[in-house]
Order: sequence, then C-alpha cells, then structure tokens
Amino acid sequence: MIPQPSEFSIAIWKRFTRHRGAIIGMVIISLIILLCIFAFLSPFNPEKSSLAEKLLPPSPAHLLGTDALGRDLLTRILYGGRISLTVGGIAVAISLLIGVPIGALAGYYGGKIDSILMRITDAFLSLPSFLVLILLAAILREVELPIFQRNSVLTISLVIGALSWMTFARLVRAAFLTLREMDYVSASRALGASDRRIMLGHILPNGIGVVIVEATLQLGYAIIQEAGLSFLNFGIQQPTPSWGNLIYAAQSHFTKYPWLAIFPGIAIFLTIVSVNYIGDGLRDAFDPYKVMEKVGEWT
Repeated sequence: MIPQPSEFSIAIWKRFTRHRGAIIGMVIISLIILLCIFAFLSPFNPEKSSLAEKLLPPSPAHLLGTDALGRDLLTRILYGGRISLTVGGIAVAISLLIGVPIGALAGYYGGKIDSILMRITDAFLSLPSFLVLILLAAILREVELPIFQRNSVLTISLVIGALSWMTFARLVRAAFLTLREMDYVSASRALGASDRRIMLGHILPNGIGVVIVEATLQLGYAIIQEAGLSFLNFGIQQPTPSWGNLIYAAQSHFTKYPWLAIFPGIAIFLTIVSVNYIGDGLRDAFDPYKVMEKVGEWT
C-alpha cells in the first residue's frame, strides 16, 4: 500500500517531536523571536544616550545593565536580535533563490548544462568566503546608491547570501539526479508534461526535505557571519544595534564590565544552538527510509 501525503506529514511530525533537542530549540528560538518582535514594549530607547547611567551593572531598573553611553543593554540586544535574525533570514532567502534553480537545472538536464553550472559552483566554493565577505561589505557600503547604505541590512544580507548558495545548489542537484529517474517522472513526461511542470510540480516537492534542513542550518551560519562582520566593523554600523556590533563595542570594556559582551554572546549562542538542533531534528524527520518505515512502506 502506498502511503498518502498526510501519512508522510504525520510521520515527519512525530519523528521531529521525538527529538528533544529540536523541541527545546524550537521553544527557545520562538521565545527569542517573540521578545525581539515585542522589543518596542521596552521603556528605553535603544539609540538614545544617557551618560548619567553609563556602564551600570545588571539591576532591577536595567536587567542586563547599560553600555558606555547609558543605553539599556537588554533593549539593544532585543533590537539587535531583530537585525541579526532579519539579516539571517534574507541571506538564506537569497541563497535559496540562487542555489535552488542552479541545482535544479544542473540535476535535471545534466550534460553540458550540469558541467557548466557545477564548475561555476566549484569556483565560488574555492573562494575564501569570509575574506570575500569583508571585501564586498567594504565596497558595497561605500557605493553611493540608496539601496547600499552604510547600515543597510539588505547590503549585508546580499553579501552573505551571494556567497552561501553553493550548498543548496549541490543538494538540489543530487536530489534531481535521483528523482528524475523515478517512474512517476517518466510517466509525466510520456503524458506530455513540460520540463517546467515536471521540475516544479513533481521533482522539487519530493526533494524539498533536504532544502528545508539545509535552510535551517544556513540560518545559523548567516547569523554567525553577520556577527563576525559586525564585530570586525564591516557589518551593521552603530548606533543601529546588532549582536555582532554590541560585542565589538564591548571590547574596550570587557575586563571591568564583562556583561557588555557576555549577554549578546549568550543571545548568539542560544540562537545558533537552537537552530542547529532544529536542523538535526528536521534531518531525522525527513529521512525517507525512517518515514516510510513508520507509515508501513518498508518492513
């Protein structure tokens, strides 16, 4: 008996919920996202200085203390989380928009198209990605166009996404190379379905699992890259907060006022670990052999 799509969905969800780390990660990342969304409820302005309250330790008035300009650190971390998570999300979306079509075309058509597209992918993989990120970020933030501003989230997202699509391309190519030989694809082709319909309507939906898993892992990677760029002062610039530039600003005060770096670091750590556990849970959940075994296809 062939399992129905609803059976697959139920099996995937059940497998995901058995992964305790993934569930805990989902709870933590959901809480972080909600706190960042409702950051506007904070009574403090994330960019307004108050020198009379500078470098205060954690207290009931300022739960995580204040920075060198007297700004509430918790408020800046929450607003910074908005920036870092947004950059990560946009970067992953850009990577998907580039990598998935390249992988799909290479895997479906093969031959010369596959060879050309994969050589381009290999060329990008050979680049020292972080050094290129720094170079591109430095160039784009000096371009005199409205879209490329010094503090532009889009600029940083574009730079990260443009150098992170190669894994998606390879994974999608591998999935298409396998799935294009399946009987249902041959049947669709015999019935006169166009290549576009076969690729988008039949092959891609059946290979979407690996894309979803990789997207969750790439989200964490993009957040780390943004934090690294901002820490090196090539990313989001002050006074706009991001987790990376909060740590950058804390460098000169770390010995006497360690909370300035510790709390943004904890935010990054919790986010990355949570996203990675969610990715692990999705990887187990989308394992086709385990899912089919659960719904009775494999014995």
